[in-house]
Amino acid sequence: MLPVSAPSPASRPASHLPLRRILLVKTSSLGDVVHNLPVIDDLQRAVPGVAVDWLVEQAFAEVPALHPGVHEVIPCALRRWRSRPWAAETREGWRAMRARLSAQPYDLVVDTQGLLKSALLARLATGPTAGFDRDSVRESLATRFYQQVYAVPRALHALERNRQLVAMAAGYPLSAPPTYGLELRSGSVAGRPGAGDWDPRAPFVVFLHATARAEKLWPESAWIALGREVHDRLGLRALLPWGSEVERDLAERLARSIPGARVPARTGLAELARGLAQARVVVGVDTGLLHLASAVGVRCIGIYVATDPARNGLYPASVGPNLGGVSIVPGPGEVLAAVSQVTAWQPA
Repeated sequence: MLPVSAPSPASRPASHLPLRRILLVKTSSLGDVVHNLPVIDDLQRAVPGVAVDWLVEQAFAEVPALHPGVHEVIPCALRRWRSRPWAAETREGWRAMRARLSAQPYDLVVDTQGLLKSALLARLATGPTAGFDRDSVRESLATRFYQQVYAVPRALHALERNRQLVAMAAGYPLSAPPTYGLELRSGSVAGRPGAGDWDPRAPFVVFLHATARAEKLWPESAWIALGREVHDRLGLRALLPWGSEVERDLAERLARSIPGARVPARTGLAELARGLAQARVVVGVDTGLLHLASAVGVRCIGIYVATDPARNGLYPASVGPNLGGVSIVPGPGEVLAAVSQVTAWQPA
């Protein structure tokens, strides 16, 4: 247990002082991190000149770093540290993270994650802490470590829950639609996948076929049927990115049955974001990469078979349609019709 004490929470603005520097705590997962990005633009509109830092899992640190409004990205590696709690690397990582959190005083620290672990991390920072109240938070024990708490309806989309929490904690009204604010500048990524598989001069669709939870997968036969129709009717080649060896095996298996399909080399998130931005359309299951694609401005189609898109689907609706839902599996024909619509192409 980390050496923190539990304050008595209340529902009022966490800080009555001018907001010069704010820390956001949203560590994981990828989709959650992406859904926290609109908070940055909200803050910049409401509090001109504010400096915003972000505490995030190291595996996802490239994403907030792509937003020009993020002053400093503070990485942590809780997932790795938990697997080796007594290793020298873990102890050094903890020391470095705690030193960075305690060295900078914050006017406000907001935990939009709503978990016990994220609440404890927020308390390591120097500054008043804020989070969801007991009826809104994901883990009720987290509320013991916030100095101020706020009620945000759980039925809202995750992106809007983040926005509302920070707006209430910082004391400003939400006055504009959400914007992700990412900038894929030439110097902001390690590579430029504008050639080869990612060359937009040969129009392509990206199939995000993989997800960490097996129940969220779309059937392989459906991907193959869709890929063949997209190739034959719309003239689009399919790219199948991957992040693990299991995902690579699936991608290669699908590619062998889809004409013109390619399995690109694995890249980091920033470089992958640049590649996704070149796509004519991105089709994906409930996975963080689908939300990353929406954040870079590409049209998307979400395929949901085990989760509720009302809470975690593509958002806002202009990004593209969410198909399916809990125990509702859309067919290849339904997805093909959506691809044709968002690309403004009609099947022959």
